[in-house]
Amino acid sequence: MTVTHSLKLGDHTWNPGDPLFVFAGPCVIEDEELCLFTAEKLSKICDRLGITYVFKASYDKANRSSIKSFRGPGLEKGVEILAKVKSEIGVPVLTDVHDVQEVAYAAEVVDVLQIPAFLCRQTSLVHAAAKFGRAVNVKKGQFLSPWDAKNIVEKVEEGAHAAGKEPNLSLTERGASFGYQNLVVDMKAFPAMREFGYPVVFDCTHSVQLPGGLGHATGGQREFIEPLARAAIGAGIDGLFMEAHPEVSEAKSDKTNQIPLDKAEGFLTRIKGLHDFIRETLPPQQSMEPDEN
Repeated sequence: MTVTHSLKLGDHTWNPGDPLFVFAGPCVIEDEELCLFTAEKLSKICDRLGITYVFKASYDKANRSSIKSFRGPGLEKGVEILAKVKSEIGVPVLTDVHDVQEVAYAAEVVDVLQIPAFLCRQTSLVHAAAKFGRAVNVKKGQFLSPWDAKNIVEKVEEGAHAAGKEPNLSLTERGASFGYQNLVVDMKAFPAMREFGYPVVFDCTHSVQLPGGLGHATGGQREFIEPLARAAIGAGIDGLFMEAHPEVSEAKSDKTNQIPLDKAEGFLTRIKGLHDFIRETLPPQQSMEPDEN
């Protein structure tokens, strides 16, 4: 259950065994001011804690519950704002891509191309994202087992090698569908996916969603973010994905399950401390299979 592959995040390279890395920011790009403000705050927090930080925000939330829901500024304006965050705050940036045509445009700026959970089986999209040498963060679909993620890994590897690149991949767990309007997180998913050799990330905020729980929108249970994050740290994750907003009640997407920005430092301090403790005190995971005599 050992990660053997590094992850290049902009100018920084995360290597197996390094401290926690974090993808964090608002769910959707609402405006330039929000992105710059949030990125600056989170960047300073992560610098103090020794965490590798990547700003995340989506230019298009393409799978909103209602046709009336805010989706974001779109590809061109969104990438323009991400470019400004990258240049002014000095951090790598991550965003979702939804089809092959978007990938090349986004890859001109962003450091991490993210494949949304509902699109993780789209071979052409995954293949295309892997060709640019950017990091590719694939969210495992709510409908897949952790072992099914092996097929995603192979698609990324093939796409990268076809373009003469080395695979630059992380896999993200964001909960599995459990009946109607509920998600659960199976802690076996983290060691299972780490078997593929690539760093594994826990999306601690989308995992507490109640899909469609508000009828016109997705609900959420913010109170379970930290307990699940602590459990995932114990299960051996390498990175954390989280959404944070300075005014969660006014957020235009995922207002019920984003972390209030003023709570982010305390949360990350506790999570980073636990991650360091786990890495420093526990031996690598040993096989539970009986020895052959």
